[in-house]
Amino acid sequence: MTNVEAPAYVPGHGLLGGRTAVVTAAAGAGIGAATARRFLQEGARVLISDAHARRLEEHRAALAGEFGDAVTAVPCDVTDETQVRALFDTAVAAHGRLDVVVNNAGLGGTSDLVDMTDDQWTRVLDVTLNGTFRCTRAALRLMRRSGGGVIVNNASVLGWRAQAGQAHYAAAKAGVMALTRCAAVEAARDGIRVNAVAPSLALHPHLAKVTSAELLRDLTAREAFGRAAAPWEVANVIVFLASGYSSYMTGEVVAVSSQRA
Repeated sequence: MTNVEAPAYVPGHGLLGGRTAVVTAAAGAGIGAATARRFLQEGARVLISDAHARRLEEHRAALAGEFGDAVTAVPCDVTDETQVRALFDTAVAAHGRLDVVVNNAGLGGTSDLVDMTDDQWTRVLDVTLNGTFRCTRAALRLMRRSGGGVIVNNASVLGWRAQAGQAHYAAAKAGVMALTRCAAVEAARDGIRVNAVAPSLALHPHLAKVTSAELLRDLTAREAFGRAAAPWEVANVIVFLASGYSSYMTGEVVAVSSQRA
């Protein structure tokens, strides 16, 4: 097994200067939080959101210590349409427009299908797939009025590949991929691009708490580099998809993975 250390953190290059972005599920230390930081470093004004209001405010305060009023926060449960509308209306009211949305909110869990309850299935799909739908719909309505924008959804390699105990999560992420492609075709005429990333394994403290050490070792062993991605490595690809460097890409799902084929 090859063991390759994570590369040095890549500095910002102003790729998102002057843009306003919303990033959901951005509290804590996962992909959403890393994306918010990367966007700020690239010059964007960022509204972060999360269902956990206390953690969200703590993260906003920490970012504000570095980036000042370029970062704001609005609590939002993506399963609640009223809260979703309020989130996007606040972004436009605060910054005048909406340029980029990163739909990162998702919910996992482990259960064999034969033992899975309706509530387990429905909850994962409502946050992960339906939440992405609600936020994409709200973003498209606003971006259409302003003449363009970019949406980046967080999918997963499990949308393509099988893993025991993950039927609900895999189905939801496969749905996010299909939603991305269909939304992209519909939105192209309005100058809006919609793409997705599909990470394999990005390690952060919350994942370590809800996933067994044995499973993490097994997942890591599948990676060609012999390590999990750092969340900021996934965020870098999200920055690319949000920036002008990906101007001809829409409806694409980009794997952020070193898994063997």
